[in-house]
Amino acid sequence: MDATSLEDLRAALSEGALSTDPATVENYRRDWTQSESAGMPLCLVRAAGADDVVAAVRWAAERGVPVVPRGAGSGLSGGSCAVDGCLTLSLDRMRSIEIDVETRTAVVEPGAFNAEVKAAAAEHGLWYPPDPSSFEICSIGGNVATNAGGLCCVKYGVTTDYVLGLDVVLADGTFVRLGGKRIKDVAGLSLVKLFVGSEGTLGIVTRAILRLVPAQARPATLVAIFDTVEAAADAVVAVGRTLRPSMMELMDNASIGAVEDYQPMGLDRTAGALLIAQSDAPGAARAEEIEVIRAACEHAGAKECFVTDDPAEGELFAAARRAAFPAIERLGALMLEDVGVPVPLLPRLLTGIAAIAQEHDVQIPVVAHAGDGNTHPIIVYPRGDAAAKGRAADAFEAVMRLAIGLGGTITGEHGVGRLKKAALPEQLGPDVMALTHRIKDALDPQGILNPGAAF
Repeated sequence: MDATSLEDLRAALSEGALSTDPATVENYRRDWTQSESAGMPLCLVRAAGADDVVAAVRWAAERGVPVVPRGAGSGLSGGSCAVDGCLTLSLDRMRSIEIDVETRTAVVEPGAFNAEVKAAAAEHGLWYPPDPSSFEICSIGGNVATNAGGLCCVKYGVTTDYVLGLDVVLADGTFVRLGGKRIKDVAGLSLVKLFVGSEGTLGIVTRAILRLVPAQARPATLVAIFDTVEAAADAVVAVGRTLRPSMMELMDNASIGAVEDYQPMGLDRTAGALLIAQSDAPGAARAEEIEVIRAACEHAGAKECFVTDDPAEGELFAAARRAAFPAIERLGALMLEDVGVPVPLLPRLLTGIAAIAQEHDVQIPVVAHAGDGNTHPIIVYPRGDAAAKGRAADAFEAVMRLAIGLGGTITGEHGVGRLKKAALPEQLGPDVMALTHRIKDALDPQGILNPGAAF
């Protein structure tokens, strides 16, 4: 690409939006995975608003230049890692949040953090429920791109359940506005749902209208200690037969130990597994739900059950669960999964993951959004050990095959990205893969939007 062409791009953008500085570009090449296969961008555009996104995509479309969109860079599947010669389009400067109390909606630009939206809603007695473990550092744009979930999605659903409208820039630079502040709207195809979870391959979101709900009631928390993860999973299955807690998280022994080494919180290092459950049911129903959960845990063999009505104390246990990823990252290089299965098959999934760890001689600590069957097996291997890396890659593939074999999914919330792309055809099958490619070809005939990601 000649210098004149880049100057044309610079002239079309707001001042300071374009950067070719090698150090600055390097900071935007990779997401949290730190993928070694990330390419080298031609340039970086840090859009100040939707007009910059339109201008950048039009410039790229006219020249056939790939566009890799990214938000906060907290992704866990390589979905925003650069490809060689691409225009990396960062939305991290687009941070505005507007709360509409009358319609209970938030109008949010993609660079705003999930936590910032929660805080803005809370000022008006409202709540934005989707809560990825990384909610303090992940952006709404990334949440929309991957249809992110979180700790409370067992009861409250995932990102798509709260997206009422989107502004999207298509692959030729066309700006479209989809949906609105309406709770019900079935006019035309459900295009908003098409773009949620599309990982930047069909269009680039520049604004989202998010549904808010009344503030969550003060939850009660139960923590149960088990000798094995299988016993903890049995308790999860039993609870799911009769009620839906507002949280049902699992930590295995390895993840408990990693968190205690990283940030001592008084967790029982001898536990085979820990379940952290919450109920936010109204009034007396809250205590009744907690007793149902306690009975299920005790019947499954819990050694101890601790209950608290203090929200701050309960949040400490949730914080311990959220700390698992950075804690385990200190143990070595990681390959992080987010496979899921129907809840009744959760015990078989966890047993199978343990067998894979043994077979491939790698560590696989597990944390899980257990209440909806979504697990995070985290494959750990020594940095710089090529043989161990090979075993870890084999284990990574084996975990995905296990989930598919159980009627599950290779990704519950992180997205396919680039790391799991090869496994997707096995889950979807040839007909669905062909349909997926027809949709991609219709919306992005040049294939310039996030090439190599998702499918």
